[in-house]
Amino acid sequence: MAYSVEQIRAAERSVLAQVPDGALMAKAARAVATRALDLLGFGYGARAVLLVGAGDNGGDALYAGADLRRRGVSVEAVLAVPDRVHPAALAAFRACGGRVVELADVSRADVIIDGLVGIGASGPLRDNLVPVVRRAAELPAPVLAIDVPSGVDPDTGAVAGEAVHAAVTVCPGGLKPGLLVGEGRVRAGRVELVDIGLGPALADAQPALRRLTDRDLATMLPRPEPGDDKYTRGVVGVVAGSAEYPGAAQLAVGSARLGGVGAVRYAGYAYVEVSRAHPDVLVSDTVALAGRVQAWTIGPGLGRDDHARASLRAVLDSDVPVLIDADGLNLLAEDGALAQLLRERSAPSVLTPHDREFERLFGPIGTDRVAAARRAADRVGAVVLLKGFATVIAAPSSGPVFVNGTGTPELATAGSGDVLSGLIGSLLAAGLEPALAAAVGAHLHGRAGERAAQTGPVTAPDLLGELPGVIAELR
Repeated sequence: MAYSVEQIRAAERSVLAQVPDGALMAKAARAVATRALDLLGFGYGARAVLLVGAGDNGGDALYAGADLRRRGVSVEAVLAVPDRVHPAALAAFRACGGRVVELADVSRADVIIDGLVGIGASGPLRDNLVPVVRRAAELPAPVLAIDVPSGVDPDTGAVAGEAVHAAVTVCPGGLKPGLLVGEGRVRAGRVELVDIGLGPALADAQPALRRLTDRDLATMLPRPEPGDDKYTRGVVGVVAGSAEYPGAAQLAVGSARLGGVGAVRYAGYAYVEVSRAHPDVLVSDTVALAGRVQAWTIGPGLGRDDHARASLRAVLDSDVPVLIDADGLNLLAEDGALAQLLRERSAPSVLTPHDREFERLFGPIGTDRVAAARRAADRVGAVVLLKGFATVIAAPSSGPVFVNGTGTPELATAGSGDVLSGLIGSLLAAGLEPALAAAVGAHLHGRAGERAAQTGPVTAPDLLGELPGVIAELR
């Protein structure tokens, strides 16, 4: 779960009213010092450099520096805003033998602690902080950031100008959305949540973002019951492929077979190729002849001719959940009547665009991917899965927003999206709620990509090969 800055601030105020002064800062600083020692691998003889900004974030860094000094680490602090430094933290730091130095005097470090800017900041770094961030980047030492790397927007993950690139980000109290999405996910490095007692104060808050774990999937993945048959487990229909792209049909159908349903029906031009590759799949050349299904996946490699338009219209006219990808999205962007039909549907819909497809449908994404996905979901009344390094899944009408925490850049390969769309369609047919089906599918897809990447470059068939093992392990 990730919480907005406003939610974290409210929780802090609630807890601060009930605990001794400085208690939360002491817990956060102790955790920062412990993680810094983990990065160092040793204490005595090591050198830590603190980048100290104004207020509590700088105070956390100074108190952590005092803790490190007591453990034998040589500690130097660069005060980026000397007239606004946390006075009690600075006194404690100096009392333990910590040294305040000028930026120009920093010649080496074994670890750098970033306490320049906390969660209250937004927009680009102030000019006086930019040289400090640049100098930190020049030193061959890992950076540990407190709360968020300085220069990263804590709510959106956007970076406007210079920003710290951390090896580890220690996050006291609660995860911030900016650590999980956008450029922030890249800049944060490994994110470690530290419990400082905010849990009860956040218990009733609606998380700004949800991120599934492997443990979550153990209770979510569809399982056949003793009384099930192939039809009660769910049937998914796949409309994909064309004379030009028959492989898209094979990939989407291949992953649809793995999402927990009892049967897959295929409708489209590539029925011969699909039947040859997957003899258990029921094939036809049109949606009308496919038979009853519990959900549809449509779009991968479909083309944009009259046959494709008729297929999309038939699927949108159905009363079951529909996942629309690739050429299905392109048709929605081109044809206002189809887009209107989507908005008028009473059954759930899931759209899975990459950035360019999203912008053709909804306009510029901007720097806040979560807000963009939310606006799009509300606009069309559908779940929107915005693909990317941190895929965002937004439900309409103030429903939940998920961010995917699995995957690898290797997934940016031809056919990868076809595999994802077939898998999510299958989960829909097996009975998962639309936003959850999209989030579970993205998680599985990412795990399969991670596994495939261990042995070399990833291809879409590799994902199909890895998915059964991933699903078996997570069940």
